[in-house]
Amino acid sequence: MKKYPQIPRETVLRDLVASQPGQEGKWFAAAKDAGLFELAIELANRSPSDPRTLTRASRDYAVKEPEFALSAGMTALRGIAAGWGYEMTGEDVLAAYAAPMEAAGAAGASTESVMADVRELVAASGKGGAFVGRALGRLLEP
Repeated sequence: MKKYPQIPRETVLRDLVASQPGQEGKWFAAAKDAGLFELAIELANRSPSDPRTLTRASRDYAVKEPEFALSAGMTALRGIAAGWGYEMTGEDVLAAYAAPMEAAGAAGASTESVMADVRELVAASGKGGAFVGRALGRLLEP
């Protein structure tokens, strides 16, 4: 992006993303690092993204960009439920859940509403959702 200072960063990034259809999720980190948080979440939701990368972003931005952190954490949980990532464990699920719960308060959302969203995700995600639900266990109980 330094190579084309006259072109807005988002335009350059969107052009790069368009050059690799079906791999939008791989551009999540580039968009995040460029401060294009809405684009980062858009890309992460368009194709498989590494849930660990999303969880790390959620944790790292929980205070600085809480709405982004909340979205990144929920996308990580959705990705785990969808089978994204390599050898996901219960600890990965717990980390992905903890990050948006931390960001919720800073984003002006209640932790109860985040829990409700996670319960809904678990219920709608079949086998992968059952894995997420088992890993979170009592954390999701009302």
